[in-house]
Amino acid sequence: MAGILDGVDKRTQLAGQNRLELLLFRLSGRQRFGINVFKVKEVIQCPPLTQIPGANPVVRGVANMRGKTISVMDLSKAIGGPPLGDDGEQVIIITEYNRQTQGFMVGGVDHIVNMNWEDILPPPIGIAGGSYLTAVTQVEKELIEIIDVEKVMKDVMGSNEIVDDSVIDASMDASEQHVLVVDDSVVARGQVKRVLDQLGVECTLCNDGQQAFNQLREWVNEGRDIYNWLALIVSDIEMPQMDGYSLTAAIRKDSNLDKLHIFLHSSLSGVFNESMVEKVGADRFLPKYEPNELAEFVQARLKEHAELRAQAA
Repeated sequence: MAGILDGVDKRTQLAGQNRLELLLFRLSGRQRFGINVFKVKEVIQCPPLTQIPGANPVVRGVANMRGKTISVMDLSKAIGGPPLGDDGEQVIIITEYNRQTQGFMVGGVDHIVNMNWEDILPPPIGIAGGSYLTAVTQVEKELIEIIDVEKVMKDVMGSNEIVDDSVIDASMDASEQHVLVVDDSVVARGQVKRVLDQLGVECTLCNDGQQAFNQLREWVNEGRDIYNWLALIVSDIEMPQMDGYSLTAAIRKDSNLDKLHIFLHSSLSGVFNESMVEKVGADRFLPKYEPNELAEFVQARLKEHAELRAQAA
C-alpha cells in the first residue's frame, strides 16, 4: 500500500488532456468504487481512533496524522450501506475536499487506473437524484461507481450556504445578465445557485462540460448576443465526459465563445489549479466552497460586465 500513490506529481500532466486517474476501492462488498487521485493525499491502514461523544454516527472518530487531527468517516455507512467492521483490516483514504482534510474509512483499496473523462458517464436516469452516485464508468468489464463526496460531506458535516447581508451589494442590478453553472454534483450546483439567487442573478445549470459546451453553441446558433448577455461561467473541474479544463480549452478555441469569462470552482488543490488556470486559459480559480467569497467574486465580475456592456452600447 505504501507505493500506491508513488509518482502522483507526474500525474499532473494528465490535467488539461481530459484524463484522470482513479483509485479503486471497496466498501463492505464486492462492488468497487473510484475516487480521483488528485483528491487523495495518502492511503494508510486504519490507525487507532478516538471517539467523539455526540458526533454524527457516520464519524468513526478522529486520528492524529503528523500532528494534525482529522475526522474519519465510515464511507459505507455514509452512503446508506452497512457499517464497516473494526477488525483492523480497514483502510483510510485521506483526502482534501473543499479546503478540508478528512479521512474516509473503506474496506480496502485496489489499484489505480488511468481513464479518459469521456469514459466517465453520468449515472443512469432515475438514480442520480436522491443517491450518492455522481458518475459511473467501466473497468475490466465491471461497473465502477463514483460517489458524490460533496453530498456525503454536506450530509455529515453540514454547510453554510447563506451569503452575509454585508457582502450583498443591494445597488447592483443583474437583471439582464446571466451565469452558466457547470457541475456534476447536484449538491455543488445547488450551492452555487443559492448564492446566485441571493444576488438576484439568473442562471442556467449544466451537469458536465460537454452539456455546457453544447448549450453555449446552441445559444450562439440561436443568434443570442452571448458576450452581452452571459456575464460568467462558473465551472467545476472534475466532471464526466468533459472536465472543466477541457471545457475551458474548447471555449478558448471557438471564435464565437473565446472571450467568455470563466471561473473554475473546484474542491481540488488550490496550488495546483492556480497554475492550471493559466495553462488552459481560465480567468480565475476559486476553491470550493465559501459563499461569501463566491458572492464577492461574482459581484465584481457582474459590475465589470455591466461596464463593458455600457461602453459597447
